[in-house]
This record gives sequence, structure tokens and C-alpha cells, in this order.
Amino acid sequence: MNPRPRLSSRIGVGVAVVAVLVFTLFPVYWMVSSALDAKASSGGQSLVPQEFTFDNFAYVLTDGGFGTYLRNSAIVALVTVLVSALVCLLAAVAVARFRFKFRTMILMMILIVQMVPLEALVIPLFLQVKSLGLLNSILGLMVVYVALSLAFGIWMLRGFVAAVPVELEEAAYIDGASWWRMFRSVLLPLVMPGLVATSIFSFITAWNEFIFAMTILGGASDQYTVSIGLKSFFGLHANEWGYIMAASTIITIPVMIFFIIVQRRLSAGMVAGAVKG
Repeated sequence: MNPRPRLSSRIGVGVAVVAVLVFTLFPVYWMVSSALDAKASSGGQSLVPQEFTFDNFAYVLTDGGFGTYLRNSAIVALVTVLVSALVCLLAAVAVARFRFKFRTMILMMILIVQMVPLEALVIPLFLQVKSLGLLNSILGLMVVYVALSLAFGIWMLRGFVAAVPVELEEAAYIDGASWWRMFRSVLLPLVMPGLVATSIFSFITAWNEFIFAMTILGGASDQYTVSIGLKSFFGLHANEWGYIMAASTIITIPVMIFFIIVQRRLSAGMVAGAVKG
């Protein structure tokens, strides 16, 4: 039986936890507080709002055009998540379950692609999107984000698929299940945590990314996403901090909602895997 921790140790742990919470949450508090302060845009930010107002949010969503940016980002992010999840899962099953020529070389190429810095891919992907005639359209941006998500997703999901015992699939076949029934009832629940993790990665990439969005959509203001829209509040000589913080708060809310929704699926998938494994 372990001895009870000393009072000084418990105090030390408590202080460390509080310090981490303050360090993590204070930027979020500062963002929301400044968004609700009428004096923030004039450079008068303070720890507590001096003049409480929602005008910054109203301006960002109406005159600032953020409603359109949110719609474009939502379409891009959701399509990216759905397409990349489907492609990554099927590719992961292929490389984890089937033996074919150049399989090892393909896996190594996927790993190498994951190591390439995103900045090095801007020009090649820009030229490919241009050759497809998809410049200045969110469809071209979706193609880029799906491409960026594939290497990480396939490599991660391959590990989850490989960890599922083949005997479970064989037992399903012996019981008369078709391949689709085995995939839906046996394999999919067990790899769900990995699928959720890759979906979170794809969603955050598509929602927050700026360099590719600016490169692909630079000539079409009606196709802008939230990351480019946020840039419009930064001026050459002065920044509209009230609008910037309000826009940043609005951008953060969908990410939090998405994470809360898929986090439940992540927990459910882990429990299903524990029971069936």
C-alpha cells in the first residue's frame, strides 16, 4: 500500500495544476474579454472590459463579411474530413491487410511525404490546382487539404487496422458475414478512435490553415475562408483589436463544438474496441 502523499507534495501538485490552467486559459480569456470591450479597437485593452458590448461581434458578422467566410470554411472543412476519412480508411485497410508488390516502398513514401514541410509543397500544389482549372475556388482548396491529410491519416489508421486481430474477421466470415458486414460491424468500431483522431487533424488543418488558402483563393474574395477573413482586420498602420478578437472568438467556437462531438465518438470507439478485443 502506497503511503499517503505529504501535504507539501499535494500543495506542489495543486500549484502546478493552477499554473498550467492559467497559462493555458488566460489567452482565451484575453481574447473573449477584448472582444467584449468597446475600447479594445482603440487600443485600450484591459484585463476586465471597460465598456461591455457585443458590437464587435455584430460588425464582424455583418459589415466584416464573416458570415460568408464561416460558410466557406464549414463547407471546406466538412468535405475535407469526409473525403479524407474515407480515402485514408480504405487505403489503410489495403496496406495493412493485403500483400502486393511495392507495398513496403509505398509505406515508406507515405512516411517521407509526412516529413516534408508544408511550405515546400505550396508551389507544386499551386501548379497542380492551376492545371486542373480550380484556382480561386473552394473546390481547389478542398483538393489541397485532402492531399495534405492523406499521409498522416493513412499512416495512423494503418496502425489501428493492423492491431485488429485477423481472427475476428475470419470468425465473422465463418458466421456467414459478407465483407461489407464484417467491415461495418467488426473492423469499423475497432478503428473508430483512429478515424476520429485523423478527422480532428483534417478538420483543424482545413479550418485554421492560411498559406494554402491565401495562395489558392487570393483572387476571389467571395471564396475566402475564415483564416483569410481574419487578416482583413489587420491594418497597415493600426489593428482593429476589438474586431480581431471577436473574429478569433467566432473562429474558435466551431472547432470546440466539433471536438466535443467527435470526442464522444472517440470514447465510444475505445470502449467498443476494449470489449471486442
